[in-house]
Amino acid sequence: MKTIFFLIAVIILSVSPFVGEMTLDISKVLDSSSGDYLLFWDLRIPRVSVAFFSGGILALGGLVFQAVFRNSLTTPFTLGVSSGATLTTAIAIVFLPASLFAYSSIFSFFGAFGTILLLFAFSKNLKGTQTNSLLLIGIALSFFYSAALMVVFYVSDLHQSYSVIRFTMGSLNVVGINSVLYVAFGSLLLLYIVLFYKKELKLILTSYDNAFLKGIEIKKINLILLFFVSLSVGVCVSAVGPIGFVGLVIPHIIKMIYKQSSDKLIVPVFFYGGVFLVFCDLISRNLGTVSEVPIGVVTAFLGGPFFIYIILNRKKTNG
Repeated sequence: MKTIFFLIAVIILSVSPFVGEMTLDISKVLDSSSGDYLLFWDLRIPRVSVAFFSGGILALGGLVFQAVFRNSLTTPFTLGVSSGATLTTAIAIVFLPASLFAYSSIFSFFGAFGTILLLFAFSKNLKGTQTNSLLLIGIALSFFYSAALMVVFYVSDLHQSYSVIRFTMGSLNVVGINSVLYVAFGSLLLLYIVLFYKKELKLILTSYDNAFLKGIEIKKINLILLFFVSLSVGVCVSAVGPIGFVGLVIPHIIKMIYKQSSDKLIVPVFFYGGVFLVFCDLISRNLGTVSEVPIGVVTAFLGGPFFIYIILNRKKTNG
């Protein structure tokens, strides 16, 4: 089962750069004077790369959040990082000059990072390992950001509203390898941090009491993991927009296939999260529609039914 799953993943990654709305002449991808060269190296490869690293961030972030909060329905967007990024992007689109719209990803990142700073300022007032309180604060921030976003929508014109809505649906339209670098850096940094703390994460998952007796500073480890996940998600959202369900679906699928403890699922979850988003992108740009379907719509269509399955399955297990 694992081997078949891995082979399918490799096929998806291998085929994806060569398949799209425009037919690619494979014999010309190494000819720098041809249009196929530009299409392959400046559009297809960066797009697939951004999809892979973004999917890795979201999936691994979901695994960490579900472990820290001990809630199988938690996602990397639960703490309001995505909502903060969306709000600041919308503000930039509506209230700042059009010439600054090219820098919307910077505003998006600062919105996400500002939310992280708020959360960790609040966390100083939490006693012990009250991660649930931090979770509730994140949800409250999300509601506040959503309300503020409605105000921005109300004062915007039609074109501005369309731009904001397109951002919230997610997009993998990137040009050039430079667009990939900071997303790749964010994803690899997150992978390194989670692997570095995998033993502590396993002890925390086993039992808070056991982790405490082993000398683990539970609150400190939780906050470090949540900080780097949120930071990486902020980088991801600033590049591709808020893409939902990846962090919810992939950790559960990998747990069902590998049936191992979470500390041994870190690399598989990261890898298959990337493959899943590449696969969703492959669908979004090959449906034969006038324009490509936003990536967030595809992940929602695939992730929504699975989300319902998880809820129903938990109800049967608990009942």
